[in-house]
Amino acid sequence: MAMVLIVDDEFGIAELLDAVLSDDGHTVVTAANGRQGLARVAAARPDLIFLDFMMPVMDGPAMLAALGGDPATSGIPVVLMSSMPEDTVRERASGHAVFLRKPFRIRQVHDLVAALLTERPGDK
Repeated sequence: MAMVLIVDDEFGIAELLDAVLSDDGHTVVTAANGRQGLARVAAARPDLIFLDFMMPVMDGPAMLAALGGDPATSGIPVVLMSSMPEDTVRERASGHAVFLRKPFRIRQVHDLVAALLTERPGDK
């Protein structure tokens, strides 16, 4: 199965995603902000990232820019999450594979993970 990184400062969201993805057999790593997220990426390159848009220390757009600027990480698909409308988020962030509006349904998470991991060549 895949390694999934969840970067979100809302403990409840991170805990829910961790439980759902772990139950599906994925290895899950979490971080509370973009700076911690980049450290987790460097330690163990994830196959997929769920990234919150608004966080302290380093927000989602800044982490996306850092990931996109590094050839070693620019190919990792990122699900950018926010309660704000997608058009508003798109004004400040680019480089994500999919936008997921909060609150979301668990079925959406399952569908996104299946689609994004299936699209990647050489998946397990």
